[in-house]
Parts: sequence; structure tokens; C-alpha cells
Amino acid sequence: MTRYTITVEPLGREIECDEDQTILEACLRNGVWLPHSCTHGTCATCKSEWLDGEVDHGQASSFALMDFEREEKLLTCCAKPRSDVTIEADLDVDEDLEVFPVDDYTGTVTVLEDIATDTRRLVVELDREMGFNAGQYMKLLVPACADGPEVDRTYSMANPPTQTRTLEFHIRKVEGGRGSDGWVFKDLAVGHQIRLSGPYGRFVLKTGDDRHGIMVGGGTGLAPMKSMVRHALENGEYEGELTLYAGGRSRAWLYDVDVFRALEEEHEGFTFRPCLSDETPEEVAASGDDPDRYGYGLVTDVIAADHDKLSGCAGYLCGPPLMVESALKVLMSKRLFPRDIYREDFFNEADKVDGGLKSPLIKR
Repeated sequence: MTRYTITVEPLGREIECDEDQTILEACLRNGVWLPHSCTHGTCATCKSEWLDGEVDHGQASSFALMDFEREEKLLTCCAKPRSDVTIEADLDVDEDLEVFPVDDYTGTVTVLEDIATDTRRLVVELDREMGFNAGQYMKLLVPACADGPEVDRTYSMANPPTQTRTLEFHIRKVEGGRGSDGWVFKDLAVGHQIRLSGPYGRFVLKTGDDRHGIMVGGGTGLAPMKSMVRHALENGEYEGELTLYAGGRSRAWLYDVDVFRALEEEHEGFTFRPCLSDETPEEVAASGDDPDRYGYGLVTDVIAADHDKLSGCAGYLCGPPLMVESALKVLMSKRLFPRDIYREDFFNEADKVDGGLKSPLIKR
């Protein structure tokens, strides 16, 4: 295996990178933190200046790295070295957060259960402890099968960082998807061993903050929010108020409602707002449930109705790209500055092929 030297400026740090390894992976495994989000060449968060050397751009999307940029820039999550390489990266690291190097783990499936329509909870017991920040994610290796070779899929942890060996993931079924439809919802079972690596991502709870946090989770975008909320409340790691909006078509699409309501009752500074876009108050009442405990309409409509303005708050957005974009516009219309909004788009494979969506205003 040929190995090359990657020089990361402005640090002047040199690390070794195998020819079949991405520059991002090599840096993270050597404790050099580089900005990143999707790790699949879609979001452009990891775009860096390419100063010297030769690389293979790999599967970098033409939306994230345009053809005219490829002589001067690269996506570290896709680029693999073909010689010694020098890059210059945007090293905007939050000094309050600890950086945990990426490593490989083996896990045993202890829980695999349906929790909502087309949604499963996967709990994995690791072979050893792992540190991470609330909001980060892991790469799970999907075994090779008749449909193709081994691939990786990324899922956010829903457990707080104080649970260092038991990881919880929420997985939405994607029709025809190798990771969900073809594995988690098909062959995976309790007792199976899986391989995973991490932690990855910069979408994390800003524990040194004390602003009112407006958190919006669409679908399984609720997973990192659950990690953040539990870390903030149960471990006393956030000084400000938190309001969590969870969007679903109906109650059948929502999950862990009782968990968040219990946290709301226990912690005065936390508000939970589950929102139903396709179910009416009358339908909720007819089932015997309390209609006043839900918001109605798109989650963005509920946010807009709840707040005249949001200046002085912090925003956390996670879910499908279209939902994240819509929520972003609502928060900005309520006088929340782009620099105060953090986002994580949950791209599936179709989104990656189509190029996805990305706002140039928001840092992931």
C-alpha cells in the first residue's frame, strides 16, 4: 500500500495518508480536525484549497465542487492522494469543544425495534468506550450482498455523550436503500455484530452557550436533538432555555413523544412542541388524545405562529434538506442571524445523486 504525506496549512501539520484513504479520514484519525458534514461529497462543507500535489477527486458532486474549481480546490471527504499533497483548510474550531479522533469499533446489536412508521431504533453496545460530542454521528459499514459491495452509511447518535459504550440510532426506511431497506429493515437482527467508525460531524450542542436554543428536528433528524437535549438537561451542560420542535405527518410518524414530555415536566427550561402536518385537532381528540398538546401544520408554520421574533436565540436544524431550508428561512425572518443557526441536512442516496441543497450562509 502506497502512503503519502498530507500537509495541512495553516497548521503546518503533516500526517500520513494511504492511497485508498480520503484526506479527511486520515486527518480525523490523526487528531487533525477539519470541517465536514455529509462525508459523501455532497454538502461542500469540507471544501479546501489545494495548494500542491496530485489527487483523485473521487465521488465529489459537481454541485459541491464545480468543474472550474477542480484545479485549485478539493473536497477532503472524497479526495485521495496520488502524491504528497498540501492543502489549506478553514480551521474554525470551537475552543469549548473537545476533539475526539475517529477510530474503528465493533458493536453488538442489543435493540432493534419499530418506533414509528418506517422508523426503527437501533441500539449497539460497543467493544470499548468512545468519546463524542452531542450531535455527532457514526459511519456504519453495510455488509456486501447480492446488490453490491460493502458500503458505509451515516447515522447520528441519539444518546448523550455520557453513555460511552451504548449508542442509539434512529433509522428511517428509504425505499431501495442499501443501508435501511436492504439491511436494517431486512437482515439485521439482535445479536448481530456490526462494524462502525467515528465520531464525525460539527453539528454539536454549543455547551458554552446560554441563549434560548430553538431546535427543529424533522423525521430522524430528531436523533441528534435527543442527544443534545438529554446532554443539556440530564448532565447540566446548557445554561439557556431549549425549545424542541418535532415534525411529522401524523402521530404515527412521531416517536419518543413520551420521553420528551417527561423531560419537559422535569426541567422548567425545556419546551417540547410535536407538530402534525396531516392530522387535525378533531382527529386527535376523537382518538382520546389531548389535541392541545400538539401543534398543527408544517413545523415551520408552528414556529412562525409561536414567535414574533427570535433575535438573541440560537437555532439548531436537522432533517431532510427541504425542511432544513424552510426552517432556516423562518428563523431568519424572525430576526435570527445566519451566524447563529447551525444545521445538519440528512441526505439519502437520492439526494446525493441529485446534488442536494445547501445554503451558502450557514456553517455546518
